Amino acid sequence: MDYPVWGLAMGGGLLMALVAIPHVIVSHFAVGGGLLIAVSETLAVKRNDPELRELARRSSLVLVLASTVFGAISGVGIWVVAGLISPAAISALIHTYVWGWAMEWVFFIIEIAAALVYYTTWGKISKSAHVMVGWVYFVAAYVSLVIINGIITFMLTPGRWLETNAFWDGFFNPTYWPSLVLRTGIAILMATAFMVFPALRSSEPRRAGILRYLGWWFAAGALVSYAGFRWWEAALPETVLSLFAGGSPTLVVLAATRSFALWSLTGALVVGVVILIVAPKLTRGVTAVVLAALAFAFFGGYERLREGTRKPFLIHSHMFSNGLLLSDIAAVNAEGILARSGWAARGPEAEAAVGQRVFRTQCSSCHTLDGYQGIRGLLPSFDDMYQLAEADPGGSAEALYAAECAACHADITSAEMLEMMPSAAEMAEDPEMIHDLVSGMISGSLVKLQEMGTDYLNAPLGVMIDTTGFSAPYMPPFVGTDAELEALAVYLSALSLTEPSPQQLASSGGVE
Repeated sequence: MDYPVWGLAMGGGLLMALVAIPHVIVSHFAVGGGLLIAVSETLAVKRNDPELRELARRSSLVLVLASTVFGAISGVGIWVVAGLISPAAISALIHTYVWGWAMEWVFFIIEIAAALVYYTTWGKISKSAHVMVGWVYFVAAYVSLVIINGIITFMLTPGRWLETNAFWDGFFNPTYWPSLVLRTGIAILMATAFMVFPALRSSEPRRAGILRYLGWWFAAGALVSYAGFRWWEAALPETVLSLFAGGSPTLVVLAATRSFALWSLTGALVVGVVILIVAPKLTRGVTAVVLAALAFAFFGGYERLREGTRKPFLIHSHMFSNGLLLSDIAAVNAEGILARSGWAARGPEAEAAVGQRVFRTQCSSCHTLDGYQGIRGLLPSFDDMYQLAEADPGGSAEALYAAECAACHADITSAEMLEMMPSAAEMAEDPEMIHDLVSGMISGSLVKLQEMGTDYLNAPLGVMIDTTGFSAPYMPPFVGTDAELEALAVYLSALSLTEPSPQQLASSGGVE
């Protein structure tokens, strides 16, 4: 929260997803591809199998282009985007794991050099020497994964690091080993899915055998991925697991993501076994695309699930998604958020303008105005209240209440809410009354978020916090002075301001 906010209409989280998803797919292919190509060439040399060695050669071009070109560029893109949208988190990770990053960069340089040497020396050095270069590439690529995995898993399950701040306590955190097994399986899946395409160019007599060879790799990758996923779930604290698992998961959208990921993996395994092992002659370009899409869907679903379970943290129980440190809540409440974030202190003194700067500081890391997770659409408005009170057609009030209101009013039903609200006709006659009511609802929600800061301050130190009993467990607390809270309420109320339409006025008898 001490850094300027990079305002994006599409939202920083969505931009990060667009950059990161292609990178992680390609980077895992670079790891798994190194293993498959090295093993394939080793077997080809031992068995004197020119077709299998040709598969390794054709695949190596994609490997070099993916790892040295796209992988490297997109990796830099992740650093740039993450540094702009979450500078506090990047700073914390660098300060904690600077030597981890340094080790990863060393092995990445070895990986790039080995990939270039491997591709450019086909037929120019002895077969045994060429095989050795391939294994050097794989080992360097896998060690990079081993290191990065420790940093990624730390953000979700920092473990004893919360108490000790020790490098190895954070690195070998509770989900480190399960995640490493899972990502190893995913790397094999990604590599096999890519290598099916060059395998289709094999000669007719050998094509079925080579595809069946890749099929066993694909099946192994799917089974290892499943085992790693279930181990990862078992290693999660119960408070995190309850978000998406069990009979009544707290976040239904994450439960759906989990289901999507597992069904995608099941589909990938079935399709892979059928077209690669049982009937490889059925394999065509389109079936290879389907296979790759299912593998990518599982990986993407898992990554979305992993990111979603961190809410509302960037580093669980240490730093919130807006860069606020748990340890800074009391100080920021005393000083004020604008005094703490000097870049946001300057500007017009009007209350709504101050509220806009408070919103950019505290809320814009997750919410845009009208784009991804747009705040305007999440605020209560006159139209929402009118449609709820009108309750026409039948059942619409319950559906609207479930979609728009239940998250904040889980303690009452739509029928109970309707009893407390004025009628649709009364709203159309006096819309200012509804505007005042909406403003009061916004202020009340912000007060609850401010009070939630006390819950975080009272939480046990040195352990992952159970947020399930908090008033808004997936949002950071509001921090700042009462004046800043009121300014934010004024700004948000202005965003929610709507007037009755002519049709609404006509229904109340206000116009003829």
